[in-house]
Amino acid sequence: MNLMTITEIRNLSSIEISNKIIEIKKEIFELKFKQATRQLIKPHLFKAYRKMLAQLLTIENNLK
Repeated sequence: MNLMTITEIRNLSSIEISNKIIEIKKEIFELKFKQATRQLIKPHLFKAYRKMLAQLLTIENNLK
């Protein structure tokens, strides 16, 4: 998954934002699962995905 900038997020429709939120939550879950099972992970992705999730949720709340 490629990380989006805030301007790209603002250009998405509300349905696309909701889908991205679900997708990011799945990615975070998969990273946590891999970490728990001692598989190789890229730790910097935790921060990046959490940041993107926060941005998506903020934009979603602003649209309401």
